[in-house]
Amino acid sequence: MRVVSLRRRLPQGVPHGWSTAVHPVLQQVYAARGVLCPEHAEYRLARLLAPQQLGGLERAVALLIEAIRGDWLILIAGDYDCDGATGTAVAVRGLRMLGARQVDYAVPNRFIHGYGLSPALVESLQPKPQLIVTVDNGVASVAGVAVAQQQGIRVIVTDHHLPGEQLPAADAMVNPNLAGDEFPSKALAGVGVMFYLLLALRAALREQGDFAPGQEPDLSVLLDLVAVGTVADLVPLDFNNRVLVEAGLKRIRGGRACAGVVALVEASKRSLATLCASDLGYAIGPRLNAAGRLEDMRLGVECLLTDDVSQARHYAELLSSINQERRELQAAMVAEAEVMVARAADTDAVGVALFEPSWHAGVVGLVASKLKERLHRPVIAFAPASEDAADELRGSARSIAGFHIRDALAMIDARHPGLIERFGGHAMAAGLSLKTADYPRFAAAFDAIAREWLDQDQLQAVQLSDGELPPGAATLELAHQLRAAGPWGQAFPEPVFDNVFECASWRLMGERHLRLSLRDPRDGSVHDAVMFNAYEGSPPPVSLRAVYELVINDWQGRESPRLLLRHIEALQST
Repeated sequence: MRVVSLRRRLPQGVPHGWSTAVHPVLQQVYAARGVLCPEHAEYRLARLLAPQQLGGLERAVALLIEAIRGDWLILIAGDYDCDGATGTAVAVRGLRMLGARQVDYAVPNRFIHGYGLSPALVESLQPKPQLIVTVDNGVASVAGVAVAQQQGIRVIVTDHHLPGEQLPAADAMVNPNLAGDEFPSKALAGVGVMFYLLLALRAALREQGDFAPGQEPDLSVLLDLVAVGTVADLVPLDFNNRVLVEAGLKRIRGGRACAGVVALVEASKRSLATLCASDLGYAIGPRLNAAGRLEDMRLGVECLLTDDVSQARHYAELLSSINQERRELQAAMVAEAEVMVARAADTDAVGVALFEPSWHAGVVGLVASKLKERLHRPVIAFAPASEDAADELRGSARSIAGFHIRDALAMIDARHPGLIERFGGHAMAAGLSLKTADYPRFAAAFDAIAREWLDQDQLQAVQLSDGELPPGAATLELAHQLRAAGPWGQAFPEPVFDNVFECASWRLMGERHLRLSLRDPRDGSVHDAVMFNAYEGSPPPVSLRAVYELVINDWQGRESPRLLLRHIEALQST
């Protein structure tokens, strides 16, 4: 692994204006991420991009107003991941707040209906709605939208996925990634797109005098859900998304989150008062995602819709149990995948495709993600689409920087027409379906395109670092400032440093975790450090370079700074 420093000199002539209370290290961290003055780190809701800049809202809002005033049955068609679940809850709650009396939702079962607003999902709807509003899907639902309209159902598509060559003939479509849309942020998650639609709907109703003085609905109550979905979907945390996430985190920390979010935080043994963005991504998101992977995402949506505290806790416990099952299944599948890769090491595939008939289609994305991290190559993991469809495979892809996975699938589709039955996704993640008999031909085509598009430098894993911490800087005060300075996340990474240390002592925690005391040779200071899943039978090196986060260790109410190690490499002793 190659460690690359993000640290750079602060640009000359720029009026930074930071308070002396802001640690110089944090100023450097901000500068490396393009935040050069306090205003760029002020995540006030007033600084959100205006909804009027997002294309397609006018037609969507007009249709929603017609539906609300006509007392139509409005059905929210969600997705079976965390973004889709939170977006569905935001849509249902928000439309009810804005006057819709008949709002229901449906989430496809991936094993029965497939992905998105499919014809199978439309046919299953009873009673038939007068309006369908998709959330986090729909831009690829050409057939599903057509079937809905044949049945006299109007359709609004809200999505953020990249469009294909053909768009569905929806009555309205809101997606910042459509060609020609001038919305400055292309990084909105599906839940963010839905929140923007609700903002625009409220503004239109306000202009038409629908709200009595002091009775306008406060849509900021939905921001805890927006934050969870945005972080969990791993969209880039550009400034606009950081505003949304920070506002949601403030609601959660202030005890103003919905009952379901509070219950999920409690079930994950996190603290409401100190919750940060990484907790949303590593603790809350997986519990919601597990329902869509192994069971029925309605469990997750119901958890987010209920206002009954005891009911929310019941759902959160169920989701935690399903998530534990998912973790165990994932571990077994990853172990099998690693054996498969080891056996095929002599082929040295650049684009890695894996298939095992016993794998679960709801977990292959996590397998692809884990293998991508370990191999630093694009990976697609396949499983049978369902127990009743062994002749069809469903694949989930994860990629590395420099390899746009959806574009790669589009290129394979162009070169081998009919090989891929369906596909869609982003630069870093995608999904697809193909016939089981076609898997060997697809695996060869995927490896071929990866060899064309990637060079050896791109296949070398890179660990970004904010450089060395100065002697004496690893303090509790700085740890607190770094934690509070986020929200950190995708494309706005958590601060990570690298220093040379001497290992003064170490011991095992459990079977695979390391607890170390690291001495800084510059001043002799000793630092408490931990590294998870790092022990492989040998002691850590005596002299080492460590890449780490500076975090807070809270033990029995007493706080202390700690180094959370991400990577270590041995150095030659002098």
